[in-house]
Parts: sequence; structure tokens; C-alpha cells
Amino acid sequence: MSDDRGDLAVIGRPLDRTDGRLKATGAARYAAEFAVPRVCHGVMVQSTIASGRIARIEAADAEAMPGVMLVLTHRNAPALPQGGRAAINPPSGRAMSLLQDDLVQYNGQPIAVVVADTLERATAAASRVRVAYTPQPAVLDFDQAKASAHAPPTAGQVPTDVRWGDYDAGNAQGEVRVDAVYTTPMEHHNPMEPHATIAAWEGDQLLLYDATQYVSGVRQTVAKTLGIPLEKVRVVCPFVGGGFGCKGSVWSHVVLAAMCARKVQQPVKIVLARPQMFGPVGGRPQTQQHIVLTAKRDGTLTAIRHDVVSHTSQFEDFTEAAASPSRMLYACANGSTTHRLAKLNVGTPTFQRAPGLATGTYALEVAMDELAYAAGVDPVELRLRNYAEKETSSGKPFTLKRLRDCYRDAARRFGWERRNAAVRSMRDGGTLIGWGMATATYPAHSQPASALATLLSDGSALVQSGSQDLGTGTYTIMTQIAAETLGLPVERVRFELGDTSLPAAPVSGGSMTAASVGPAVQAACNAVRGKLVALAVKDERSPLKGLAPEQVRIDGGVLIAVSDPARKEEAAAIIARRGQPLVASGDAAPDPEHERNASHSFGAVFVEVRVDPDLGEIRVPRIVATYDVGRRLNAKTALSQLQGGIVWGVSLALHEHSVLDQRTGRFVNANLAEYHVPVNADIGRLDVTFIDEPDLRFNPLGARGIGEIGITGVPAALCNAVYHATGRRIRELPITLDKLL
Repeated sequence: MSDDRGDLAVIGRPLDRTDGRLKATGAARYAAEFAVPRVCHGVMVQSTIASGRIARIEAADAEAMPGVMLVLTHRNAPALPQGGRAAINPPSGRAMSLLQDDLVQYNGQPIAVVVADTLERATAAASRVRVAYTPQPAVLDFDQAKASAHAPPTAGQVPTDVRWGDYDAGNAQGEVRVDAVYTTPMEHHNPMEPHATIAAWEGDQLLLYDATQYVSGVRQTVAKTLGIPLEKVRVVCPFVGGGFGCKGSVWSHVVLAAMCARKVQQPVKIVLARPQMFGPVGGRPQTQQHIVLTAKRDGTLTAIRHDVVSHTSQFEDFTEAAASPSRMLYACANGSTTHRLAKLNVGTPTFQRAPGLATGTYALEVAMDELAYAAGVDPVELRLRNYAEKETSSGKPFTLKRLRDCYRDAARRFGWERRNAAVRSMRDGGTLIGWGMATATYPAHSQPASALATLLSDGSALVQSGSQDLGTGTYTIMTQIAAETLGLPVERVRFELGDTSLPAAPVSGGSMTAASVGPAVQAACNAVRGKLVALAVKDERSPLKGLAPEQVRIDGGVLIAVSDPARKEEAAAIIARRGQPLVASGDAAPDPEHERNASHSFGAVFVEVRVDPDLGEIRVPRIVATYDVGRRLNAKTALSQLQGGIVWGVSLALHEHSVLDQRTGRFVNANLAEYHVPVNADIGRLDVTFIDEPDLRFNPLGARGIGEIGITGVPAALCNAVYHATGRRIRELPITLDKLL
């Protein structure tokens, strides 16, 4: 494949989704929709206290109800290896509640499963299970928990604490200072498709249809947890109705479905009700972020300090690495960043779109806006004066960085030069107008992946990898990569994913699918293309006989001699004479040399708000953003991803907040009626564009992931716009009416 964007025939085009018709017509089957013979239904029973032990469970009434086949509790659940903790290895392997004891550690913890022949009967019977508890004191207050906060061994993929230079000396040099605390609340994922699993045993073979971001991770975790060989488990997930991080791990219901299915000797389906999405399947942890920025009078940074405390559960550590952007985003010779965890009696938090970066860029970018006002420097100019040519804390060079161009392009399209910097200075009648901006960023990740490419006798291609499509367009972009590499029309390529019987691929999280699976698909297609050309130039009946392989190109499924285009033959004819398909595999992995470099995506986000000064109502009529994300693999799906991320950024800033009852540990707004998210009327014009320069130092495709960067920077830009409009600096999300009145 050529490195010149102009030579690409398929990659980058705004191709319609190859799976679009299946989804639009309802033919796409999600985990709970597979027609499995004799399937019965499981409903989880959840604890109603935050801490304590189960004194007794009375299940007789439930067991006597029509259609009930099983009430699984800690009294009759099978003993699992290491008490069900054999597979704890985040992100896929988490500490689950698998009915191995009577301990209750949070309100909403699964403590039983009722299985019946219909969902209605299982639901009714679950309501008849009576539980008596021996309560114990619960820690539910974040401020109380902070007093005993601890340092985890690591903060996910990054170190817990990172320091560089001499923070104290840099702090002392500062002439301008910002010292503030920023907080974000607990939040929970609410994809359209809730978590769902169908477990079916055939002898000692387990088949799982699971709503997951990581079919291989589910396979490994379930096999280890149940103590069965890996090859005895198959996981299938062709479509995911949204994941955003919550489906990247294996949660209790997946293994419980398998346990129940083995017990009743029939397939069991468990689909979480919407309120069950709050607690037992993770969520974004709340954070308290203390940031200190010191700078010279002109705004040049002399020191950065970013200390984060986030909550976790009593039984597992999960760290929101919110200090990460302070380690790389701005040039500063001296810095100190830390992460600490406060344990609460709640379910373990987990990854939620742009984990760490969504919350961390909010705090850092609001602090930078405060510094701009303190120094009397335009917010864009302040960022340019502190522009990092290398990753700040490590000194590593970036594989590619076009953030300056992002600032310039987005500011021009937004009309930033017309901004009056004084707060409350811009109005439309009685409405206050505010303009704010912030930087977006997300690291570029990749992991080893494999793919298989098969050229069939009809000239079409089948390409396969055990990846996942979360709705992001993986089917489509992999089809485009394969078609480009093979020289075939898009309609002659079929891509398959979502099955552990296919070559292994990593979790679809961390914005790494395109950057991991894409190069593997490219490698497999290059390998099978090489086999095809080699076959042609050795075939006595081919017009291409005798040519060197490099003298043959493929266009539209036709092999053509470069020096003599009249010498050509269709690939289908060559394969048909062979009598069997051509098959080749391909593998891709991060180049160890990449450890010497830093890879990140960047963006500039500009937001306009309109605020009613009497009611505190905030409207967002327009957002303008420009992104440096490497090569776009599909212009349409890329735009969709970034627009969706921006909408979520508005949601994080203005709406989302999981409200925990401090008396019971129950989330009081565990439904979509009261857990607020934006609707169409909340979102104005989204003007998004791309720099679109391939990052070929990162991978052969030049593509970085884009699923998560869109949410970053948006909450801060919106908060900064609210300050510009009102003069009220909000440091606690979400920005609700009461905080402006």
C-alpha cells in the first residue's frame, strides 16, 4: 500500500457501513437475540445493603412458583477454583460475585440467580426471594474514605506517580499561580444494549453468546474461573450495541449464566435490566483533582502538580489515571503527579470512554484557562507558549504531532479572533454569550493481533479476525483495508469478526482496534496477495508467466503487468485453475522501537454557550473542533465517532451524575428517566474536521484510534465558556443550574 494518500483508492473514503443494512433491517443479531433451543431465563437477585453478611436466604416460595427451575445461592452454588478468583487479571479478569460465600460488599451485589422457563416467571420469582442480613458499617462518604486513601501498585497502563525535574524549585520560580481543586462525579455507562449473555453447554463444551468488547478475554477469564481448558470455551459476539468500556471486562453475570446452565442442563440467558447497569458492571469513578500551575508573568509554565484521588471498591483496585495528561500535554521542566484510591462500599469502577483522560483533561484544561486569565494571556496563545515538542515527563519524541495546526484551524473556523476576553462582555439581548476552548488528547495504543485472508475461486475474499465491532465501524474499515491491499472492489470483500474460533485480537478498548487489527489485516492480505502473484507468474497458462512478482499489480481483481497492461488475467481464473482457495495469515505487533517514541492524538475544541442570567439555563449552539488522529480510514465513520464523543463531552459537563444514597449505598437515579444524558435538542451544530496526515512512525497504516479522543477537552472548553459568559468558575461537574444561580 502506498504511503501517499493520493494513491489510496479505498482507504479513507466515506464508505457506507458494510453492516448498515443488517442493522437497519433488524437482521443483525446481538448477544440476547440468538435463537438457542430450550433456552431459559436467569434473573439476578441483588443485595439491598452496602456491607455485611447474608444471615439467611429463603428461596422456597420462589422455587415453588410455576416454571422455576433453579434458585442459585451461595448455599448450592458449585465451588470454583480459588473461590472464583482464579482469573483476576484486569482488564478482562475482574473480582466477581459468584456466590462463593455470604459476604456482601456493596448494595446491588449479585447474591442469587433465579432461573425459569420465561423471563416473566424468572422476574416474578426473583422478587419472592427473601434475604435477611447481618449489616456491618459501610463507607459511603468519599471525604471519609479519602482519609485512608492508598497508592495502588500501578494506575492501569501508566505508573501511579510520576515526577520530573525539581517541582519545589519550579514552583518557587513562579510569578503567577493557580491552585485549585476540581471534582467529577460517579457516572455509569448506559449503552442501548445492556449487558447480556447466553450460556449453552454441549457436554463439556461451553458456548457463550456475550455482549463484550473482548471475546478472547471472555474466553480466557471464564475458562480459568470455572477451571476448564481454554479450548472448551467458545465466545461469539458479532455485534455490540455500545460498550464504551463497561463491556471490556467479564462481570459476574457472564460466569453465573454458565454456572446456572450447567446446573439446569439447559441454555440460560441473563440480560441485565437497566437499573442493574448501576453497580455490578462498573462505571466511571468520582475524582478529586488538586492542580497547581505556576508560571512566569508571560504564562510560561515553571511547575505542574496534579494529585488525583478517585474511588474504588472495598475488594478491588481500579485507578482513574486522571493525572496522565499533565505528564505529556505542555512543556514544563518540573512536575509532580500522583494517584490515590479511596475505598467505598460500592461496585468496582471500570473504564468509561477515555478513562482518566476525560476527567483529567477537564481539570487540567480548566486550570490552564484560569492561568490564562491570571497571566492576562489569550487561552490559545498560552497553550502555544507552552507547546510540548516532546512528551513532557519522559522526554520521548512524538511519532507525529500537528496540534499547532489544530489550534490554528479550529480557531479560524470558530472566529476566535472576534472574542472579547472580558467576562460577561458578550451578549445577545439579555442572553450571556461565552466562548471557551481546550485541548483534546488521547494516547495511541496497539497490541498484537492476527488475521486470516482467503481468496476464493470466484475472485472474492474472506478476511477474518477475532476482533469486535462496538458500532464504531470495524467491519467497514477492515473491509476497506483488505480491499485496498488486495486490489479488489469493496463489494468483493467480506470481513468476519466476533468469534474466538477466529485469529486472536485484543480488546476493543483504549482506541486500539484500528491500530492493532488493521495492520494484521494488511499483513494477511499482503501475504495472500503475494501467493496469488507468485502463482500467476509460475502458471504456464497465465499471460503473466515469467514476470517478476514486483512487475505485477492488481486492480479491480485483475492482475496486470506493469510494463505491458495488455498482459492481464482475473484473479478468479488463476485461483479456479488451482482448484482450491488461497489462504494466508498475518500478524502485527507494536515495534519494540516504538518504546523510544511517544504516540498521542490531539485536538483543539472551541465551544460557544448561551446562558440565561436569571434561570442559569445553558445552551450549546455550536462546537468547532479539529483533530490530529493520523490517517482516517473512513471519513464518514471517523466523523461519526468524533461527533459522538463530543456529545458525550457535553453530557459529562452538563448532565451525568450517578447519585449515591449515603444511607443505603443505592444509586437513586438508576434509570434513563433520571440519569440525565443529552437529547437532540441539547446539541447544536458540531463542526468537526481533521488534519488527516498519516502517522507512519506509529504503524504501517498511519492510523491512530479515534473512539475516545472526542470526549476529551469538551467538558473543559464548555466550562471555560461558561466562565467567560458568567464570571462563575465551576470546578465541580456537572454544571447544574444551582451552581450558576
